Amino acid sequence: MTASSATASAPTGSRTRTGGPDEGGPKILEHVLGWTFVVVLAMFVTQIGWM
Repeated sequence: MTASSATASAPTGSRTRTGGPDEGGPKILEHVLGWTFVVVLAMFVTQIGWM
């Protein structure tokens, strides 16, 4: 390993933003909405008789 390859792969501490969603939002809302979707989907599947 050369000195230039070691410095190129070393973490810098700051990450480049790619334009994706902000990761600092409330995680509980995401979990509640996700589980609500799962429950509603399960209720729908059992009502129409799949599986």
